[in-house]
Amino acid sequence: MFRTALRNVLAHKARLLMTVLAVMLGVAFVSGTLVFTSTISDAYTKSSEKGFDHVDVQIRPDDDKDAGRPGGAPRLSQDLLNKAAAVPGVERATGSVSGFAALADKKGKLVGDGFTTNGANYYGDDDPRYPMKSGEAPRTANEIAIDAKTAERTGYGVGDTVRMSVDGPVLDQKVTGVFTTDDGNVAAGGTLVLFDTKTAQQLFAKPGQFTEISLEAAAGTSQAQLKQATEKVLPAETEAVTGQKLADDEAAEIKSGMSGMRTFMLAFAGIALFVGIFLIANTFTMLVAQRTKELALLRAVGASRRQVTRSVLAEATTVGLIAAAVGLGAGIGIGAGLRSLMSAAGQTVPDGPVIVSPATIAASLIVGVVVTVLAAWLPARRAAKIPPVAAMSSVHAKATTRSLVIRNTIGSLLSAAGAALVIGAMSMSDGKAAMGGGAALLLIGVFVLTPLLSRPLIAAAAPVLRIFGVAGKLARQNAVRNPRRTAATASALMIGLTLITGLTVIAGGVSKGIDKMATGSLKSDYVVSMANFSPLNPEVDKKVAEVPGVTATSPLRNAPVSIDGDEQYLTGVNGKTIGDLTSLDFNSGSFAGLSGDKAVVDQKTADKEGWKTGDTVPLTYQDGKRGQLEISGIYEGNEMVKGIMLDTATLTPHLDRPTDMQLFVKMKGGESDANKDTLEKALGDNPAIAVQDKQDVADGVAGMINMLLYMLYSLLGMAVVIAVLGVINTLAMSVFERQQEIAMLRAIGLDRRRVKRMVRLESLTISLFGGVLGLGLGVFFGWAVGDLIKGAGLGTYEMVLPWGRMGLFLAAAAVVGVIAALWPARRAARLNMLAAIKAE
Repeated sequence: MFRTALRNVLAHKARLLMTVLAVMLGVAFVSGTLVFTSTISDAYTKSSEKGFDHVDVQIRPDDDKDAGRPGGAPRLSQDLLNKAAAVPGVERATGSVSGFAALADKKGKLVGDGFTTNGANYYGDDDPRYPMKSGEAPRTANEIAIDAKTAERTGYGVGDTVRMSVDGPVLDQKVTGVFTTDDGNVAAGGTLVLFDTKTAQQLFAKPGQFTEISLEAAAGTSQAQLKQATEKVLPAETEAVTGQKLADDEAAEIKSGMSGMRTFMLAFAGIALFVGIFLIANTFTMLVAQRTKELALLRAVGASRRQVTRSVLAEATTVGLIAAAVGLGAGIGIGAGLRSLMSAAGQTVPDGPVIVSPATIAASLIVGVVVTVLAAWLPARRAAKIPPVAAMSSVHAKATTRSLVIRNTIGSLLSAAGAALVIGAMSMSDGKAAMGGGAALLLIGVFVLTPLLSRPLIAAAAPVLRIFGVAGKLARQNAVRNPRRTAATASALMIGLTLITGLTVIAGGVSKGIDKMATGSLKSDYVVSMANFSPLNPEVDKKVAEVPGVTATSPLRNAPVSIDGDEQYLTGVNGKTIGDLTSLDFNSGSFAGLSGDKAVVDQKTADKEGWKTGDTVPLTYQDGKRGQLEISGIYEGNEMVKGIMLDTATLTPHLDRPTDMQLFVKMKGGESDANKDTLEKALGDNPAIAVQDKQDVADGVAGMINMLLYMLYSLLGMAVVIAVLGVINTLAMSVFERQQEIAMLRAIGLDRRRVKRMVRLESLTISLFGGVLGLGLGVFFGWAVGDLIKGAGLGTYEMVLPWGRMGLFLAAAAVVGVIAALWPARRAARLNMLAAIKAE
């Protein structure tokens, strides 16, 4: 039986080609994802390990011991650095201080990747962490050194003057040196700017303070020994950590980050493989149907049902192994290609080899074989159940009425349960799991019901198909002749379009909600912030307030406090102007008289804490001083404006280093290009500062959503490609099954042109049937998820149907149908009539 299975594979190479392609694409997606994430993870891990070459022990604040204190543990002092340097076994002690630093290129644009544009200190006369490639280390406040990769990208060299910013004000700095570094952020496309230690402390901390202290062990002293000795001089709220643990922790962090990306991409690989199951099942169903007499003969000469089933499954296993092996090779190429693509797009990745682990090889082979065998199991089981005499007499029946009734009943129950679960999840506080389970049940239920749905929906297309005469009528009849096959073919396309439509509806609703929120909750003309959303220097507020035409400003100055032992954040605002810059609905009280110990709070926080207007709330500020706030108003918050707000005059005296997250600005004449240009020039055309009007704020979020959406489209495109292969395969094998019929039609006068048209219209009808189901389900899921978003209190969703895009998706389904029919239609038109009529 095994030899028979192998001969069947070789005898039906062309028919199994599409199945091999479908499995290969899915496996390539899986193996490519695993190779890519393993390669990137390994490269970053090795790069981070190099970064700890000169660190045997690191002293840092212990956040766990300081969990109850607002603002976290204090920074490390110069006195601690001196004590650590005197610990026996210490060869060298280095103090580090770092923070955000934005560098402008020669065109004034921000260099680097936003969150990885950092600044740090060059410690002492010879800092081994940053060997100088050219020039010398910075020594004064107006000098810096830049990393070699940044110098290469920007064209800056020793002696050049560059513009940069740390927290708002523009700094003109002279480049005194170019250094090399193993910093993983720099390797990934970021920038690193070095200042002398005194300047770095003024910019990122306070004079005499450090973020970390690194110790290098003398010869003969182990990391564990040095750690033990160092702990004797540590003050409270600090800890000593070995360099090996730092490297291990960072490696685990990188692995965790890559794990999220891997899971995300594997989810789409799973979708592609799931869609491929329909193609494989369809292929083996048709192959088994075409070999019914052959299988019956095997039964007649002594083969058992189990042997027939095993024969078909052995055939599937062979196909799966071939597809998995080819897919693994393609996946390795995809993984290496994605890394090169990142480099070409400016996302530099640390150097390292392409990693193909044994787990990747095993996963690819297992996935390919298991998916193929699972998809072929039902057709194999059906084949074994056909009575030999009935099969050889060609009287084996199609699906009985009873089996269809059972199928439709099961499909109806699954669909009803899924829809009920989805609708029920909309009213839950955390209904994500229920929503996902309901969506899966509904999709499966609709798939089971698709044969029942195919007749009325395809019949609705009859008036249009009549326009094409006999070819159109035959196409409609062929499309509903085998409802199960039509259902399986259309379902593959349905799943892809359901996901694509649902994501589009959700993204459109979120974008619309954000746009409405930005325009509805703000009266200010502009929002000023750092480009990477890091803290903004309060000097920016003072500078903007002096700009001609500015009528009102208010910062959003966040600071941690302790309320009833829990850390919360206060937002300092200008109590006199905030009412003119925001448009918030108050349920009680108002912004009027927001000064002294008065505060307003959003409704969600008030409900959580049990506060109401007039209540007094005791708290502990960041500097340890106690105070109390009187709730003078409760408003409806949103993602832009929320939390506890009080006047900056009350909050600022308690802050070591006041910083703002945003600045609201109102100007005479409102939003205009001239006013925006005036603000940007007043801020020195600073690349690190973003000046945005309300539409810019909404567009910025919408742009990120659209970028994510297009990425999801590209990932889901794999499922659509497999769906196309499914349509091609179904039509090609259907043409093979109906070759006698087609030959008879040709013999009685149906010319080649109308035969081609018949096959194309059949393909178009099946594709549009799947497209309509996909659009309907996608809109339903988009509506349900949107309601869940609103129910979660995010308030940034407003249902909107993207009719234009939905029309494009339906047109794309039609194009899929036309393209998929090209080869089968050509094959049908070229059949030899006499040979086909004589064939059994």
